[in-house]
Amino acid sequence: MNKEKIYILAIESSCDDTSAAVLCNSKKLSNVVASQKIHEAYGGVVPELASRAHQQNIVPVVDRALTIANIDKKQLSAIAFTRGPGLLGSLLVGTSFAKSLSLGLNIPLIEVNHMQAHILAHFIEEENMIKPKFPFLAMTISGGHTQLVLVHDHLKMEILGETLDDAVGEAFDKSAKLLGMPYPGGPLVDAHAQKGNPLAFKFPKPKVPGLNFSFSGLKTSILYFIQKQTAANPEFITDNLDDLCASIQYTIVNILMEKLKAAVKQTGIKRIAIGGGVAANSGIRNALEQAEKDLGWVAYIPKFEYCTDNAAMIGIVGYYKFKDREYSGYNIAATARYEIG
Repeated sequence: MNKEKIYILAIESSCDDTSAAVLCNSKKLSNVVASQKIHEAYGGVVPELASRAHQQNIVPVVDRALTIANIDKKQLSAIAFTRGPGLLGSLLVGTSFAKSLSLGLNIPLIEVNHMQAHILAHFIEEENMIKPKFPFLAMTISGGHTQLVLVHDHLKMEILGETLDDAVGEAFDKSAKLLGMPYPGGPLVDAHAQKGNPLAFKFPKPKVPGLNFSFSGLKTSILYFIQKQTAANPEFITDNLDDLCASIQYTIVNILMEKLKAAVKQTGIKRIAIGGGVAANSGIRNALEQAEKDLGWVAYIPKFEYCTDNAAMIGIVGYYKFKDREYSGYNIAATARYEIG
């Protein structure tokens, strides 16, 4: 008996990337992303500009995703979309489009939690991608979120700890800004860090109880350190850029790894999956690979395509929700805050 073919059109618009994807069951047929370069001039995402760009991009992006997947919209089984968390104006564009298309095609509408999608990206059917076994620990690390999650099943998750203030991606980007780098600065810090000495400069690590995180104090300490050193030597940043980036990245990765080790000790689970934009960082990837050797962990590291915001990860959640008939009504509203679980 042939397996039923479920076609999910997924839409992601939580921040500044407009993305659409088509999945056939758990296999990705297309994953189109339109990025917004306009925010680089402002040193960060401008919400009003982001929502306007989504309005311009969403129709051509969805059309392109269907074309690449080589299916007609009438073949679709359901529409999955990011309900939150994210920028409300951006989310409204994707939510409104998804509702309209679902209504027009008379097919189910499925809301998706963006952070849950980062975790389930590991279940997209791809060559050489090994799916985590349940239960496992997931660490979602991005510009807007830092969370430790206990994953019991595809749709059953429990937050063990999260940031009390700034997210890890913001810590990278703000540190980069202090060093005179353009937005987004996180990848630039990573590039310079690979050429520097991670022990050149020591920055304090915040003492946060339990499995929660905090990065605001670290950002402040980096600011004061830079101000003090540049007052004595105006060329300090230029002379030490690689070592500064390496030391900042080393400190941030150590904070993440210490919390992961505490979570493993608390739960006894050694299967670790990461997700979100910072999952592309070489420092955290290398640290996890080393933990596999030293601590007996099994690390699940996503392809770079699934680290940044993309609709394929929305589609895989939509697929599992479709199988469980977890559909949304047309009165559903986008929400800037949306907790896992």
